[in-house]
Amino acid sequence: MKTKSKIKIKVKRVSEKKRKEKPTDESKLGFGQIFTDRFFTMKYKEGQGWYDAMIEPYHPIVLDPAAVCLHYGQLIFEGLKAYRGKDDSIYLFRPYENIRRMNASAERLCMPTVDPDVFFQGIKKLVLLEKDWIPRGIGTSLYIRPTMIATEAFLGVHPAVEYLLFVIVGPVGAYYPQGFSPTKIYVEEEYVRAVRGGIGYCKAAGNYAASLLASKKAEQKGYTQVLWLDAVERKYVEEVGTSNIFFFIDGELVTPPLAGSILPGVTRDSVLQIAKRWGVKVSERRLSVDEIQEAHASGKLKEVFASGTAAIVSPVGQIYYKGKEYLINGGKTGELTEKLYNEILQIQYGEKEDPFGWRIRISK
Repeated sequence: MKTKSKIKIKVKRVSEKKRKEKPTDESKLGFGQIFTDRFFTMKYKEGQGWYDAMIEPYHPIVLDPAAVCLHYGQLIFEGLKAYRGKDDSIYLFRPYENIRRMNASAERLCMPTVDPDVFFQGIKKLVLLEKDWIPRGIGTSLYIRPTMIATEAFLGVHPAVEYLLFVIVGPVGAYYPQGFSPTKIYVEEEYVRAVRGGIGYCKAAGNYAASLLASKKAEQKGYTQVLWLDAVERKYVEEVGTSNIFFFIDGELVTPPLAGSILPGVTRDSVLQIAKRWGVKVSERRLSVDEIQEAHASGKLKEVFASGTAAIVSPVGQIYYKGKEYLINGGKTGELTEKLYNEILQIQYGEKEDPFGWRIRISK
């Protein structure tokens, strides 16, 4: 279902009376609550390919009640950000990796892939049209949410032949209201998120729906996120609710391998590459809760953190498992965690050299 074509992106004007009021207090932006005046849309029909690429005024999407996305879950999405540098330049961070991952999700869910260059141009054009919405403070950004849904109307379990791709954007502050401070995570023993051979590596709506009950339970117990275990043996850590997970044990930075049941995070890969460049021993391997407990007891477990687009790097100060709480690094942010956070942040905002070529400047 791969398609490659030169598609012209049309732009519809937003009338002055329909323009939204932009937020003035960046400390109150929150996350995922404010959206700009425009969004990008593009349609697909089997036999025709992608067509009608357009940036238009933000408005509700009209769907037939029998639309496949509503009944059979053909819905995928991505998350990335645009950053405003000190010199007023606007940057994207590894956008082609997000596009690549969305196309991988599309292939797994029998949805059409998108020409990466067309996809990138749609995002770039939208961000530049909405550049006045990009906040200026460090830690703030313009969140970009590409989504693809099956729009064909029918009841029957087979792939649709019609789809809609859309991209919405909005200014955001820090993902965690408490800021860059250690979070508390709850190891889930009863429920599972995904299994190898399934769609755990996709950014699909169903994966997140499957996580809601456990997340609610963890929140009610006072924990920020769920740490998922593998679905078969229920002993190996996999990922946190919205992020990948890392453990710094006796000088070794360990994260679970990409074996099909966890999301291949763009920030995860960035952390791995930076740590290797710094000479840190890095391992992508299975890590059991038993090993984590033993490392904690022996004093070898130095730091734990999660990684993801929304929070970049989020330190973990406490882990709950089987009725016991394990304090990590005295409940404080670790040195390596903070160093990685600052390194990625400074690359994203154009404040530091980018030796990897990850940062793309789209406006001076």
